[in-house]
Amino acid sequence: MNRHFLWILLSAFCFQHAGSQKPVYDYPFRNPSLSNEQRAADLVSRLTLDEKIAQMLNKTPAIERLGIPPYDWWNECLHGVGRTEYKVTVFPQAIGMAAGWDVNAIRQMGDYTSEEGRAIYNISQAKGDYRIYHGLTYWTPNINIFRDPRWGRGQETYGEDPFLTAMLGKNFVEGLQGTDKTYLKAAGCAKHYAVHSGPESNRHTFNISVSNYDLWDTYLPAFRELVVEGKVAGVMCAYNRFDNQPCCGSDKLMIDILRKEWGFKGYVTSDCGAIENFYKTHKTHPDAEFASADAIFHGTDTDCGNEAYLGLKKAVEEGIIPESQIDVSLRRLFEIRFRLGMFDPADKVPFSKIDSTALGAKTHKDLALKMSRQSIVLLKNDGLLPIQKDKLKKIALLGPNINNPEVQLGNYNGFPDRIITPLEGLKDELGKSVKIYADTVIGYYGDTPSSFASTLKKIKDVDLIIYVGGISPRIEGEEMRVKAPGFFGGDRTSVLLPQIQTDLLKALKSTGKPIVFVMMTGSAIAIPWESQNINAILNSWYGGEFAGKAIADVIFGNYNPSGRLPVTFYASDSDLPDFEDYNMTNRTYKYFKGKALYPFGYGLSYSKFDYAWNVQPKKEYYATETIECSLNIKNTGTVDGDEVAQVYIKYPQTGRVLPLKELRYFERKAIAKGNTVEIKVSIPIAQFAKWDESAGELCVPPGVYSIFAGGNSENEAVQATFEIK
Repeated sequence: MNRHFLWILLSAFCFQHAGSQKPVYDYPFRNPSLSNEQRAADLVSRLTLDEKIAQMLNKTPAIERLGIPPYDWWNECLHGVGRTEYKVTVFPQAIGMAAGWDVNAIRQMGDYTSEEGRAIYNISQAKGDYRIYHGLTYWTPNINIFRDPRWGRGQETYGEDPFLTAMLGKNFVEGLQGTDKTYLKAAGCAKHYAVHSGPESNRHTFNISVSNYDLWDTYLPAFRELVVEGKVAGVMCAYNRFDNQPCCGSDKLMIDILRKEWGFKGYVTSDCGAIENFYKTHKTHPDAEFASADAIFHGTDTDCGNEAYLGLKKAVEEGIIPESQIDVSLRRLFEIRFRLGMFDPADKVPFSKIDSTALGAKTHKDLALKMSRQSIVLLKNDGLLPIQKDKLKKIALLGPNINNPEVQLGNYNGFPDRIITPLEGLKDELGKSVKIYADTVIGYYGDTPSSFASTLKKIKDVDLIIYVGGISPRIEGEEMRVKAPGFFGGDRTSVLLPQIQTDLLKALKSTGKPIVFVMMTGSAIAIPWESQNINAILNSWYGGEFAGKAIADVIFGNYNPSGRLPVTFYASDSDLPDFEDYNMTNRTYKYFKGKALYPFGYGLSYSKFDYAWNVQPKKEYYATETIECSLNIKNTGTVDGDEVAQVYIKYPQTGRVLPLKELRYFERKAIAKGNTVEIKVSIPIAQFAKWDESAGELCVPPGVYSIFAGGNSENEAVQATFEIK
């Protein structure tokens, strides 16, 4: 930074007249007493066309004459601050946090994440470090619906259910953005808008058309919740086309719904390179000039990636777009920066004093451990768990994920000061009193060796086998160069556990030793043989920096498992429709007519919970009313535990397309052994509105409904019927 520019920055808030009692700012946009709209309008009015265009890229240059430093809009915080050189708290991957079904924890996680993000921003600003991943505009959360378990980026989502996704996403955003009435603590961004969930290999060319029913029932509810109720600051438009228009230039998505119907006032960024796709891969536009102009007309304010918006200058010169339209986007962008306090004196911004002590703070790490424990789903237990460690002398710890730190960090991740792998977690738990034989034995996939005899010989004297397998974020993820059995381009071609792992488990089964199978994964894995033959199965996702400790805590009974599946675990590939088919018929628990291996919402506990109605629903409702009822849940087990109460609605099946069942309320409750708690349920009937093609709008279907509550989507512990008039 040159000395002249530094002087401008330092003097930007100085008084024009010495001894003045009231500050007089050099420009109106510097004045915090003006509205953000007024300040943004003033600033934009002072920019040249070249300066305006440069401010619409994700990496913006300084405007030295106005004392505006560089800024890069691109930052990530999917499960903790991502991709910086600083040591931060790494929470479980998003799909793992979703398995916790804990809105309070995810809201707190958002708050702690923005705390650490502010610390990094403050440190970076003091050093003049304006690089990518050091700003306050986070392109998170990913609230796409995980409609197909083969999608490699499903790990970044909150699962397959729109209601669960909406509730978790909204609470994350509210925690991240903070509660200050003047300033955002950080800016969230709902992505990828909309109708986007793979395949990764053709996302730059793929065109998607879905019915209005599926659009409003599956693909839009979470976005609406975050925009209308959560007041999210930003939205990212997706790569693919929707109804033959690129999503970032979609009349229906961007203008009719987002801006007009939902009244969104925040900023929209393209996914990175998405505007170039208009003319390079989608072939819907002839060149950068027309593509960039059309994106601006549709309200896409920032071009991330490859600078397609540099074509705007020629577009203005040739009369394709007026400069005044560019100003609309510029004002939205600067309003966000004003809301973040980027141009205000430090003493006015309540987050300006957050420093490096926030990074990896103990309270943050405590929450990361709590959420890692909550994320673990006990899929099967024949009575083996919890293990009494005083009865062990030697165990075998086998599998490709026993000591691979990067796996449990997922993707879009930061880096903590320590990563506790399963091997380290078990060593910490067992100490020196129990010997651990550790060996990966195999990789994630590949040809099965002719014999596992050598391994079986080495473990013949163990008391317990713990196999830690599954897959890895290095073979499922965003547009990856992976081509292997069961995987392609970051997606999966099969939902089955890779055969080599099943073969090893069959060999281990032949020893007669008790086996605990721990799966690390970002998606649903089909394990039909394992479900029938292995003593205990834990799904631990990519559990963050404390994954190994959380696994040990569950296995040895320090923590009573309470995770619940946010996705359906299917039994085989034949249960799935074509990956490229976005029609929701026979997809997710809401429409799947087959038999799931493990249903949505499923998860075992070391306790048992009994449900009973305390106050039942009424027999009749009108569309303007709200269901008010309550449940009594008793822990009839011998240990304290958390129950995730789930309330579902069954729709009348009268010939029109409606869900078979649908989650409409959930609540996590800690219940001591022998105790009973009351869960008060409130569900507005308006939430049942579905698209009615003949009416051309969302309407509540009349008819006879059922409501049931229990521990998962197939557990009708209590049930009642009612009619909507």
